[in-house]
Amino acid sequence: MAKEVKTNAMRILEKNKVPYELLTYECDEFIDGLHTAALTGAPVEASFKTLVAQGKSRAYYVFVLPIAEEVDLKKAAKAAGEKSMEMIHVKDITPITGYVRGGCTAIGMKKQFPVFLQECAQNFDQIYVSGGKIGATIKLAPQDFVKVTRAEYADFT
Repeated sequence: MAKEVKTNAMRILEKNKVPYELLTYECDEFIDGLHTAALTGAPVEASFKTLVAQGKSRAYYVFVLPIAEEVDLKKAAKAAGEKSMEMIHVKDITPITGYVRGGCTAIGMKKQFPVFLQECAQNFDQIYVSGGKIGATIKLAPQDFVKVTRAEYADFT
């Protein structure tokens, strides 16, 4: 049997002794979070997507929010202390984060960017986030996610 290839996110969780569960699914290309949740059986309301935005200062910020919701850029800018905020272009995801679209997670990006986790995550014992590659989802406690990513809870949807 082929050895499971660990992503940077998985290595960081293990190094920090953070318990997590890996859910895998068959997929060769980008699919949205709703389809990913359906494939893994993860509850939609506890499944989160990772989006990257750039503030007016040119700094990058990571927003982790429920898969069925959208970022309110005004609220996101306020949370980050920026005058304005815009989403990065899809083609820039890999150069900025080191991850591919559909496999992007706030855990173990190329650089440590400020991370904001939608405050509703506190309502769950476990949340589901990308595992760092297409076909991998990580289930972990929101407080552990906050610990390893140095995230702040905020309302930006």
